[in-house]
Order: sequence, then C-alpha cells, then structure tokens
Amino acid sequence: QVQLVESGGGLVQAGGSLNLSCTSSQRSFSGKTMGWYRQAPGQQRVYVARVWPNWNTQYEDFVKDRFTISRDDAKNTIYLRMNNLQPDDTAVYWCNHVSWLDQWPWGQGTQVTVSS
Repeated sequence: QVQLVESGGGLVQAGGSLNLSCTSSQRSFSGKTMGWYRQAPGQQRVYVARVWPNWNTQYEDFVKDRFTISRDDAKNTIYLRMNNLQPDDTAVYWCNHVSWLDQWPWGQGTQVTVSS
C-alpha cells in the first residue's frame, strides 16, 4: 500500500531548478519532522534536508544554499525547491518521516536527472 507519494522530478540542464512535492493520504505529517533523501546511481541513499514541525530546517552541506525544504501541514505536503542543479544532484529523491524508531515505508521516489 503506497503511503508516501513523491512527484516533481524530471530532466533539467545544469543550473536549472525543480520543485519536488511529497504527500500522503494515509500518514499525517503534522507534528512530524519530515525529510528528503536521495540515492544516486551506484550509491547508498543519503539524507538531504529536514523540516521540523516548527518550520526550522537543516540541510546537508552538499545542498545548502541551493535547496529549500518547506511544508504545508494543511495540505499534508512537504516540498523541496532545488535551484542551481548540478549533474551530481542526479538521483532518485524520496521523502520520509525523520525518525530512527518510526521511519515509514518508502514510496516510489521521483527521478531527478541533471544534464551537463
């Protein structure tokens, strides 16, 4: 049963932008710290950014100042605005509840491909 649905990926040239979205009809994001993760070809999935319920945010260094995570609890959706995309950003992107004890089943993810 699909619980997390990511969308907004695509093919973009280096320097371009994309907006990713993540929502769920089965899980409530309210009160949860939500995050984005990515997995590049041949690599492990890694954490990218998180947004706390109070809207504070935190980013890994490799996306800092380029990506912006946000949330809309009324829509049960989180977003990832990605600017100045580079070929190294090519990956499948997923969202999830940031929790060691309560990570949710992964969705399908959304593919982001950045051409040079």
